[in-house]
Amino acid sequence: MSIWEYANPKRFMQTSGLLLPWVSGVAALCLMAGLVWGFFFTPVADKFGATVKIIYLHVPAAMMATSAWAMMLVTSLIWLVRRHHVSALSAKAAAPVGLVFTVIGLITGAIWGQPMWGTWWAWDPRLTAFLILSLFYLGYIALWAAVENPDTAADLTSVLCIVGSVFAFLSRYAVLFWNQGLHQGATLSLDKEENISDVYWFPLLLCIAGFVLLFVALVLLRTRTEIRARRLAALMARERLA
Repeated sequence: MSIWEYANPKRFMQTSGLLLPWVSGVAALCLMAGLVWGFFFTPVADKFGATVKIIYLHVPAAMMATSAWAMMLVTSLIWLVRRHHVSALSAKAAAPVGLVFTVIGLITGAIWGQPMWGTWWAWDPRLTAFLILSLFYLGYIALWAAVENPDTAADLTSVLCIVGSVFAFLSRYAVLFWNQGLHQGATLSLDKEENISDVYWFPLLLCIAGFVLLFVALVLLRTRTEIRARRLAALMARERLA
């Protein structure tokens, strides 16, 4: 069985319809378990105080903000090369979800930064790249809405997605390039000296899993909606011609 079979709208609707309830259910369980465990059953950190618990929202949201754009990049490239409509519609469906994750990352980052850095905002390389990424999300969504022809809109937004990928990359790895930034290094690391304590690490992994599955569920749901909307538009166009 080829993976390209799922580019067929009918096959995608059948498969996603079976997966969606399971993915949604596991996402809800992971999020509830991770957030309750993290916020109510982990100790207050000596260095950061109770503010450390913002990581259970900030870290997964920030990771998914850039990961969502990476998913959009892959599906946009598939559209440009193979012209599969499901891939273009899935990229379109992922953009508002990614924007929400980006906004959550910016807001929770400000909540973290005020007590830690003494300011709600700083023009740190990673923060600035993350802000620009949110503007690319807005531009991507606006471009889809502004262009009437769906194939032309898919072409233009795919090019925009490729350009915006530079800032998605910078927002994730800026700390490695510019050490003078205020933003700390990776929360999850193979380096034991950088990685957070296990008491915070395990609930954080649950939260990350929950955010990943939530993203998958929302993209599946929104892509199904986009496919239905495309079918409805085609039917209405035929009625007008009849």
